[in-house]
Amino acid sequence: MTPIGQFLEFSVHTTDILESLHFYKTLGFVELEIGDMWTHKYAVVSDGELNIGLHERDFDAPALTFVQHDIAKHARAMTDRGFEFSYMQLDEDAFNELRFADRDGHMITMLEARTFHASEEPDRDSACGSLIELTLPVRDVLRAGKFWAPIAPTLLDMREEPTMHMRFDADGAPIGLSESIALSGPSLSFKCPDREALLTLLEHNGMRFEKFPGFEGAFAAIRAPEGTTVYVFDEDFLGEAYEVDESEDTSAFVALIDNGD
Repeated sequence: MTPIGQFLEFSVHTTDILESLHFYKTLGFVELEIGDMWTHKYAVVSDGELNIGLHERDFDAPALTFVQHDIAKHARAMTDRGFEFSYMQLDEDAFNELRFADRDGHMITMLEARTFHASEEPDRDSACGSLIELTLPVRDVLRAGKFWAPIAPTLLDMREEPTMHMRFDADGAPIGLSESIALSGPSLSFKCPDREALLTLLEHNGMRFEKFPGFEGAFAAIRAPEGTTVYVFDEDFLGEAYEVDESEDTSAFVALIDNGD
């Protein structure tokens, strides 16, 4: 498990939880049973691989949310390593939560326990296909990578064409860092096996989308009611990958990016 725990959900703020639920269900996501940790309106949808938490409350969203059971211990260790928390709730009588941001302002949340029940059904792709990554726009990939390497220790790949791109595995969450100017915020990227079927579904249901939005090889950018952008590709990201071993040893990578800060 990574220092920040196991990935739980991609947390988003919505002003109309029913509208967001309808959007994701139309794409083929399934609503999961939630717990009673939150007092605000809350729902979770999943394709068996990616969980999206819909929160009808104001917070720094979207956020990448993880579960770390011994959260107080890890909070102390992370503070000693220079992490600065924007929110810290550590109390025996409360649901404990930590929040901090990466170098580009993307929010990361750590919780002491799950907030919904995992699906018992086998993984099944939505109409968007299989998840490639949670894509984060960054100013400098190497600088951003230096932040992510200690907390997401598996480096999956690096690409320099068409834009600098790097991907980590954060204990179940593929995190993509991209310098593409087409990105306006954290987004979801999928690999779709049936382009025509997806486009027909979107058009039939009057869903907002843009064809060929200019983000690498995406053939569509779908806009969720709460503002989330879903990019869909025929194939994986364009460009030749550097030679990177899929290993939890990122010492060679850290040595590389030490020169970029």
